[in-house]
Amino acid sequence: MTADVLMLLFDLVLLATLLGLAVAALTSPDVRRAVMFFIAFGLWLALVWARLRAPDVALAEAAIGAGLGGALMLAAARRAARRSAVDGQADPDEEGS
Repeated sequence: MTADVLMLLFDLVLLATLLGLAVAALTSPDVRRAVMFFIAFGLWLALVWARLRAPDVALAEAAIGAGLGGALMLAAARRAARRSAVDGQADPDEEGS
């Protein structure tokens, strides 16, 4: 195989994996798993930007999109889970009255 065919095959694998990660992040019923898929999507997208010879955009995507955005979403998911656990517990004093 020539180098052009191999690069085309690599690009197709990048595209298929990127689309798979996007679908997995959007359809995952578990919030933490969806955030993990989002982080993986951002890192994979950084690889795509690097392949398109845009290293500045690739670094920004990896740092801001996957890194900072993923950390903020994980913190929000943890806070929401904690809040729903507290709201789900009934106050024993209110049940008897």
